[in-house]
Amino acid sequence: MGKGQRATQVYRSTEFIEQRRDEDGLVLGGDPFKLAPSTSASLLESEANGKAAKASEASTKTIVAKPTRAAETESGELESVPTFILVTTYLSYLMLIIFAHLRDFFGKLVYPEMYVQLREQNGFAPMVSDFESLWTRRLYGRIRDCFNRPITGVAGGHVNLLERVSFDFNRSFEFTGRVRNVLNLASYNYLGFAQSEGPCADKVEQAIRENGITQASTRAESGCTRLLVETEDMVARFVGSEAALIVSMGYATNALNIPALVSKGCLIISDELNHSSLVSGARLSGATIRVFRHNNMASLEKQLRNSIAQGQPRTHRPWKKILVVVEGLYSMEGEFCKLPEIVELRRKYGFYLFVDEAHSIGALGKRGRGVCDHFNVDPREVDVLMGTFTKSFGAAGGYIAGSRALINHLRLKSHSAVYAEAMSVPVLAQVSSSMRMIMGEDREHALEGQQRLDQLAVNSRYFARKLAEMGFMTMGDPGSPVIPLLLFSPAKIPAFSRECLKRNIAVVVVSYPATPIITGRVRFCISASHTREDLDYALEQISEIGDLLLLKFHKANVDKERIARIDADIDALNITV
Repeated sequence: MGKGQRATQVYRSTEFIEQRRDEDGLVLGGDPFKLAPSTSASLLESEANGKAAKASEASTKTIVAKPTRAAETESGELESVPTFILVTTYLSYLMLIIFAHLRDFFGKLVYPEMYVQLREQNGFAPMVSDFESLWTRRLYGRIRDCFNRPITGVAGGHVNLLERVSFDFNRSFEFTGRVRNVLNLASYNYLGFAQSEGPCADKVEQAIRENGITQASTRAESGCTRLLVETEDMVARFVGSEAALIVSMGYATNALNIPALVSKGCLIISDELNHSSLVSGARLSGATIRVFRHNNMASLEKQLRNSIAQGQPRTHRPWKKILVVVEGLYSMEGEFCKLPEIVELRRKYGFYLFVDEAHSIGALGKRGRGVCDHFNVDPREVDVLMGTFTKSFGAAGGYIAGSRALINHLRLKSHSAVYAEAMSVPVLAQVSSSMRMIMGEDREHALEGQQRLDQLAVNSRYFARKLAEMGFMTMGDPGSPVIPLLLFSPAKIPAFSRECLKRNIAVVVVSYPATPIITGRVRFCISASHTREDLDYALEQISEIGDLLLLKFHKANVDKERIARIDADIDALNITV
């Protein structure tokens, strides 16, 4: 079957207007993506018919994301938690740690052969001490079945999970040979581009036939291809910058490019909840690092004022550069950075601004351009825009975007550009095709990108509102595709994951050290590929689990303020007939 035939016959896409939807704007039944027009002529004809239908049918509605009111609200502060929950959570961790030390103490006496790797051998010190590995061995090891679950096939709205069992308390696992199809609320597949069939897959196949798999070289040598240059130009246009640099690994995009921007004598002011890649890049740079409270503009301004007034340590000379580093969407909290306020501080104090849009690019804003689009901020107000292709674009790697002078500097100074391999052809083709679809530049699928953006916006708000109505304690800003639900107790973290798996739902649970010790949580990642039936099934099962594990902390007093915020955000959506 040819690439055009497969795209139109197998992949069901586009035309948001003609979808059958409920009062919340969610797709009713079946695949959320309708059959795509097969040719440009049919697309133009469908557009004309759509305009005629708009004029005659006042009941047909199209939901288009509008800059939300999240900037006008004070978010980021954890809700008031009952004292009983806090006390029991601390006591639970205390008991776990005490019993872990007791097991180690008696285990070394009774089963010394099991602790050989933690002792000095032949004059060599152990690679990892028993105290350093205590958390991994005694706490993480007990719930290891909740993590690293192997899958097969495409991680779309549903995913095939390879069933496994353990007969030695999670030290090892054996496959049963069975495969389970589960609802996927764990992947960052925000726009549903993680597919093996469809227009993007066809473009990838075509690119492989024309260019092979890889150039087996760095871009500084023979890895700079026409496809790479064209994709970089497209990324720059997409985010609204002069130029862009593509890196083959998302983590390395931060870890290897920040050291090329700042060095000794410079200052990095970082949000306390920034991603590990940002922390690694800051430490590798050799610059002085200071931290401000998460999303707290008063704390940020205080750090700026003190740092500018005092200058460098000991010498008190002025800083060579000051770089403020934030994330567009904090994936553990589901919160947006307060970009408009940060930009005002930038104008006032004259620092450079680095925004990590790993989770926000493609998922936020009426055009999917990220947090700048969401808050209607000119991208030129941000000096360095970073993002990844792993989430919304169904690919891999990342990019740095900014002024042409900045990108030219990074091409020569960044280790990711000079020493790392160039991005492979299939990944470049996936990035290019999905981005063209979002921008509406793919004539045969011009409507599909906007449809995915709209569907994601509706899905995320619907899911968050229903959880709040049920009485769960959730975090995040309205419109975030990541919705954390607080579990608190360490015993409830694995219990929630296992109960979801029993009901064929895949979720990600998170605990310390990835989060503060008292705020263990489960993260629901919403996708445009989820239908109304998918979300309603998940909500029904999550409600049952919430009753079983006593997680509905607001059941007697539903969080009306949070529901009102979500409703206000929904009202802010531009609904046209």
